Amino acid sequence: MEGPDGTRMWGRFGSAGLVAFDPDRGILLQHRAVWSHFGGTWGIPGGARHQGEAAVDAALREAHEEAGVPVDALTPLFSSVRDLGFWSYTTVAARTVRPFEPSMNDAESLDLAWVPPADVEHLPLHPHFAEDWPRLRALLEHPAVLIVDAANVVGSRPDGWWRDRAGAAGRLLSNLAAAADDGFAADMFEVNAGSIWPRTAVVLEGAAKAAAAAGRYTLDGGRSARAGPDTSHGRNRDPLWIVHAAGSGDDEIVNQAGSFLAEDPDAPITVVTSDRGLRGRVTGLGARVVGAGSLLDRLPPGR
Repeated sequence: MEGPDGTRMWGRFGSAGLVAFDPDRGILLQHRAVWSHFGGTWGIPGGARHQGEAAVDAALREAHEEAGVPVDALTPLFSSVRDLGFWSYTTVAARTVRPFEPSMNDAESLDLAWVPPADVEHLPLHPHFAEDWPRLRALLEHPAVLIVDAANVVGSRPDGWWRDRAGAAGRLLSNLAAAADDGFAADMFEVNAGSIWPRTAVVLEGAAKAAAAAGRYTLDGGRSARAGPDTSHGRNRDPLWIVHAAGSGDDEIVNQAGSFLAEDPDAPITVVTSDRGLRGRVTGLGARVVGAGSLLDRLPPGR
């Protein structure tokens, strides 16, 4: 694509690249071939998007083609878009769910290496990646969390939920899972990114605990009973954590928010509830709150 000032960028439909993050080994970086754009610098595998191709799929595909990155070894965390108006580049960050060794599959790489996050900035980086890296690193080190007050969200619309609380909760879980496949808009978490694939905990209480969740969700105990990544829609992502409140649902939501913040005080945590009393309790801990309607408006229509 050629911009108004004659600047030429690769990819008629934009481009995308992958920041693969292994907590034990670091970031997968590509030493770019000398003949390439900013050749000789270090960056991330990536390339042109196909027409109609989602950025996350393009990033995973390009990383597989250039560096042998297996798609099923990663779960997305967030995306970040550099938009020039006539062209855009989307950086997709993903965490490994199993270890793998990269391989140079074409002539675009001089080398591939796992680099600890603290050492990335000391390499001669592609200038655009160098500019974005401090923000990307912060997002990697402090992944977003979404905690859903299921009773409040279900009860916010008079659709007959009171006749079948478990069924209504099950529909909410299904809608959340569908929305999570494509990620949530980053404004839910007030972070500078494009889309977010958050760690999501849904708190159920009372009759709603019987919600049908077999196969897709982690049941009982929340994060302590976490299962493997959900692959039912073709791309890995973290499963929804379902937390069964032993007593008050509000108390359990406060407990979940406090637990996440104790692990990572800088994590962007959003609690979904329209309950005024609960809002005050979780904001006092340092979490952000959005209303039930704000979440429902982001879920797939017609479900």
